[in-house]
Amino acid sequence: MSTSTSPRVFTETEVARNCTKDSCWVLLGTRIYDVTAFLRMHPGGEALILRRSGKDVSQEMEGPPHRHSENARRWMEQYYIGELDGDSAETQTLRERKKTSEKTEGKTAEKTTEEKLKEEDENSPYNRCSSVDLDKDLVDWRKPLAWQVGHLGEKYDAWVHQPVDRPIRLFGNSFLEASTKTSWYWVPVVWLPIVFYLSWYCYTMLAKGTTRMFLTSDISIPIHKYIFPLLFLTGWFLWSFIEYCIHRFVFHMKPPSHNYYLIMLHFLLHGQHHKSPFDGSRLVFPPGLASLVVGSFYAILRTTLPEILGMSVFVGGLCGYVVYDMIHYYLHYGSPKKGSYMYGLKAYHVKHHFEHQRAGFGITSTFWDHPFNTVIPDEKF
Repeated sequence: MSTSTSPRVFTETEVARNCTKDSCWVLLGTRIYDVTAFLRMHPGGEALILRRSGKDVSQEMEGPPHRHSENARRWMEQYYIGELDGDSAETQTLRERKKTSEKTEGKTAEKTTEEKLKEEDENSPYNRCSSVDLDKDLVDWRKPLAWQVGHLGEKYDAWVHQPVDRPIRLFGNSFLEASTKTSWYWVPVVWLPIVFYLSWYCYTMLAKGTTRMFLTSDISIPIHKYIFPLLFLTGWFLWSFIEYCIHRFVFHMKPPSHNYYLIMLHFLLHGQHHKSPFDGSRLVFPPGLASLVVGSFYAILRTTLPEILGMSVFVGGLCGYVVYDMIHYYLHYGSPKKGSYMYGLKAYHVKHHFEHQRAGFGITSTFWDHPFNTVIPDEKF
């Protein structure tokens, strides 16, 4: 909602009517937010918000158990729709709370009711996080962003890590724009047939019993077909390391503020995902771009290991990549059961997006974050 127009005013009855999955409103003080579109994205699951629909969630925003980041509060302002009717009973209750709090803190100076409400609005941490005004942003959202971000210079890093709930157009050319978007199902459609075929091929070749690994020109050891699962899992493990390194050292490189092209490259590779983390068309790798990584992985293995051994390790890594992309999509749009592994992983990844952009680089697991000391710290209250 634009700050230049007067906010709409809703009664308690109107708020109470919007407490369903199809229309979910919550309150922060007297400010009303329509968070229906965010239900599926919420890291704690949609049920957590639905149980609090129509209620004031100020305490939940401050924690415990979770203190929401400034980015999370800024994100919420995108869903602001209006104010609670000033004559409603709940607003009167809020005024009484404010009055009691002032007495407790020793504030005895007389103030009018209007002054108290004004002070409450000005001091609210949620109001200090202004709503996203796309017309006054550092870029023109009506034009493709790829050619604009390089001009942001030293402001780029802060700007790209302030997420918005809005699709991004990178290029004006329709073909180029379409090539940057991929529906999630194309990942298994393109890569799983290759995984199945190569798995069958490697196993049958090993089953012939002719594969040997030469330690020296005179010494070799036979490679049995039952070693294939171990080779497959080795490839998967190697992929998890590659996944971590790409995410940390490539996707999260900090481009020099004076380098227009490196800033643009960073935005195309990963910055656009942090700016619009719930753009469903850009949560998985386009097959063309993925082919470059997959091809490089295969070439390295092909030159360091015998053909069938390298292929066996490669197919495990390729399967690991497919699982990685599917998990990444699920962490943004799935609703895992509370207490499950995926539930914790989703919360971990959302923290990476909204609060700890320089940590938490593991996607399918947090394994590599531990030896490299990039684990997102537990919150302390």
